[in-house]
Amino acid sequence: MRRLRGMIYTKVRGYPPLDELVERGLVLGRGVNITRDVVLDPAHCHLIEIGDRTTLGPEVLVLAHDASTKRHIGYTRIARVRIGTRVFVGARAVILPGVTIGDDAIIGAGSVVSRSIAPGMVAVGAPAREIMTTQEYVERHAARLEDAPTYPGEGWTHRRGMTAGHPERMVEDLADTDGYIQ
Repeated sequence: MRRLRGMIYTKVRGYPPLDELVERGLVLGRGVNITRDVVLDPAHCHLIEIGDRTTLGPEVLVLAHDASTKRHIGYTRIARVRIGTRVFVGARAVILPGVTIGDDAIIGAGSVVSRSIAPGMVAVGAPAREIMTTQEYVERHAARLEDAPTYPGEGWTHRRGMTAGHPERMVEDLADTDGYIQ
């Protein structure tokens, strides 16, 4: 029955469900948050390792193979991909074969990670480059909490029961700045 579910899922979504990738050798730590439409190279998932409490944002693509060499030399390049503990990978980032992302790193949305990122670094761009430490990034945003609009608790997102009047308030508050939601 589980195999049938996996086959249907693969047919509809285009790639196998997470539990099937784990059976094939994908290494997932505890508390990993894999959001919607993430693709973990299904043909080479056994070469991918993701550490504890890591988050992969929507539509992240993790590749352990690069077929650009196939036509020219008859072989596809493959390499391990290691994503550390407490890493955040933003929406639509692409992580290429042979990359290691160190613990506590942050990868910006839309980044193309073609080389390894040191632990505790923020990396952005295509190709991704390290721009500051995670600590500097956190301190910068923590300092902004004092003056920026903040929205603590329930009632501030549609998934958590948006309260009447809150959308209008947020639109007004965020007209020319950014803010923070809990």
